[in-house]
Amino acid sequence: MELELRHLRIICSIAESGSLTRAAASLRLTQPGLSAQLTRIERVLGGELFSRAQSGVVPTAFGEVVLSRARAVLPTVDELLGVSALAARTDGPPHRVRLGSVNAPLLGGLITAVRKHHPEAEISSRGQGCPVPLVEDVADGRLEAAVVGDSPGYELAAPPGVAVAPIATEPLFVALPAAHPLAAEEEVALADLAEEDWAAPRPDNDRIREYWSSTLLVLGHRLRVVHEAEGRLLLDIVRHGHAVSFCQATFEEVPGIAVRPIVGSPLSYRHLLAWHEEGPLAASGPALVRDVVAAYEAACARSAVHRAWRERHRP
Repeated sequence: MELELRHLRIICSIAESGSLTRAAASLRLTQPGLSAQLTRIERVLGGELFSRAQSGVVPTAFGEVVLSRARAVLPTVDELLGVSALAARTDGPPHRVRLGSVNAPLLGGLITAVRKHHPEAEISSRGQGCPVPLVEDVADGRLEAAVVGDSPGYELAAPPGVAVAPIATEPLFVALPAAHPLAAEEEVALADLAEEDWAAPRPDNDRIREYWSSTLLVLGHRLRVVHEAEGRLLLDIVRHGHAVSFCQATFEEVPGIAVRPIVGSPLSYRHLLAWHEEGPLAASGPALVRDVVAAYEAACARSAVHRAWRERHRP
């Protein structure tokens, strides 16, 4: 067996996890299979890389030497692969377009826009809870474009070469159980939510939870998150009356859940579109932005609560 790049990635993953079991899960391998691979890698390199114990694995002195070299080599190789893949895709119209999106009502509109401007392209997409990995994937050539977002004071830092254009900034609303007394109100005051239990996604690199907590703290309120969930799980918790949650203004009410604006709009969220400045969508970037803005406006029109809020607060 010859040493390959994937073997270096395996070694680094084991070291970062501190456990063969956790490393196997992250690499989507079985624990026995990963252990066998590690044994073969150690045989090729000529020494034991990790000391095994019940509590996990720890790099040996020899392992530390190998890890230092692997950690120096892999970022350079990844950058080379990303640049070469990007260069290959910029020659002529794209044959494949990979899109990503956070939880926002814009991915469908982005797919439609890409299909309009590049009808010959094969389009695929995937969702991601946090925008940071998405812009990194755009920078490294693993995605052609992505719908992302950020919060005031916690603006998304785009990697070099990635263009980011704003689509819209909207207030955050609150999702309540339909039977909640505040669901009868046109708008809800933060003070009326002071004693509520909250459901929210786990803290992530986008720092949205930090933005929520710090903003409420400045306003004299505390965000008591007792349920960490997202997507369908979060909605189920709210529907059953166990918590309330912030939501995007374009979120459409579903049975069992009422969406209400917050008096004074103390929190907001900004939708963004990211693409590579030298990627296959560079030339059509501005046109895609216009189409995604139109998709956002369509999402606003679908939400009766948002339409009514806009009517009340129209300049």
